[in-house]
Amino acid sequence: MSESLKNKTVRGVGWSFIDNLSSSGITFLVGLVLARLLTPSEYGIMAILTIFIAVSNSIIDNGFSNALIRKTDAGRIDYNTVFFFNLAVSVILYVLLYWAAPAISVFFKEPLLMEVMRVIGWVLVINALAIIPRTLFVKEINFKTQTKVSLIASISSGVVGIGMALAGMGVWSLVGQQLSRQLLNTVFLWIYCTWRPVWEFSMQSFKELFGFGSKLLLSGLLDTIFKEIYSLVIGRCYTSAQLGQYTRANQFNQIFSSNLTTVIQRVSYPVLSSIQDEPERLREAYRKVIKNTMLVSFACMLGMAAVAKPMIVLLIGEKWLPAVGFLQIICFSGMLYPLHAINLNILQVKGRSDLFLRLEIIKKIIAIGPLVLGILFSIEYMLWGSVLTSIIAFFLNSYYSADLIDYPTKAQVKDILPTFLVSFVTAAAMWSLTLLSLPYWLILPLQCLLGISLSVLIYERLQLPEYLEARQMAFSLLKRKH
Repeated sequence: MSESLKNKTVRGVGWSFIDNLSSSGITFLVGLVLARLLTPSEYGIMAILTIFIAVSNSIIDNGFSNALIRKTDAGRIDYNTVFFFNLAVSVILYVLLYWAAPAISVFFKEPLLMEVMRVIGWVLVINALAIIPRTLFVKEINFKTQTKVSLIASISSGVVGIGMALAGMGVWSLVGQQLSRQLLNTVFLWIYCTWRPVWEFSMQSFKELFGFGSKLLLSGLLDTIFKEIYSLVIGRCYTSAQLGQYTRANQFNQIFSSNLTTVIQRVSYPVLSSIQDEPERLREAYRKVIKNTMLVSFACMLGMAAVAKPMIVLLIGEKWLPAVGFLQIICFSGMLYPLHAINLNILQVKGRSDLFLRLEIIKKIIAIGPLVLGILFSIEYMLWGSVLTSIIAFFLNSYYSADLIDYPTKAQVKDILPTFLVSFVTAAAMWSLTLLSLPYWLILPLQCLLGISLSVLIYERLQLPEYLEARQMAFSLLKRKH
């Protein structure tokens, strides 16, 4: 990897990480406050709404963002075409959700759903307005601006959500928080972005971009549906309170799993796309991305599984204790999410959106198994089934990407195995502290101290290249701050 590209990547990863930390991190902290003010049932209602919003947002973007990022000579007419098409789709979907709201409310046996759905649905149009400005910043690997925007939106929306919760507005506080966050995010992206739409639409541009993006649309739609379908099964077959417990556990998981995946996807895709025609350089860059990413992912996710019980009880209270078991299982599947994303990025970089779609179809057929377990037996069976399907998904993803850059599955496993073993041993030692008869407020800091100390000690002894590079990257980012 050339020095200029390496520096660009380091800056991109650094600011993208801060972006996610400022938005998701602050939102998570706000969520801790809201979790003490609201009930699991109210969180369950919001989780049901999230299913439909997430699927709709996947349709609105329809793969065009990645198509624009990949297209090195994207011009004004390309951006205008995508902007007006996405905006039209968002309005249509909002109207459909508005009409479907009564039926959705009846299906989930939650009368409040209809009214809340019709209000939260506006987030679709708001998000559609932000797609092009966000895409332009990603294409330029400019995450510094997005970080500023996220910070403003997250803090302001947090104040709105907590204020509404203290006023006794229940689930509406979650709606207010999400709507205000997306609205402020969109407004400030437009303020910082110099691009402005011009009324024009090119069918030629649409066909070219949609030719690549349509397969990503179907792939993304399948992925989103199956991510949210667990909530659908729990919401329909169990209670809103149980869905709330699952949702809360998944939100803890997303602190590291989903955010790390988002950071790596956003940065690695434009960077790898820029060297897509240089096989040796591409493979080496790709290998470094995987090794460094999984070092962080294994440490964070296995560590979280180890501290789950004292962390949840101390942060949000004993009423959320059932979420502990859910979170520990979810961490084992969540630790592989970044690896899935990186492997799939290569298919997009190489323009093989057809393989991307084929993979998603195969994986989703396999993923039906855990859903059946959830319907017939229990939520825990369903989550353990998802761990198994996550492992299978890695082998499928890496099998296809291996041929494109000559980096086989066996080599990938060999590269990430050392960091997995270090993290597993460290997490086991951290978890053993919960066996002591000590208060949770003492166990949690002891676990964190042990985990950090033991990891650093082992890695300093092993001197793994990915650890040394991650350490150097961290020092470089700290120096830039000063």
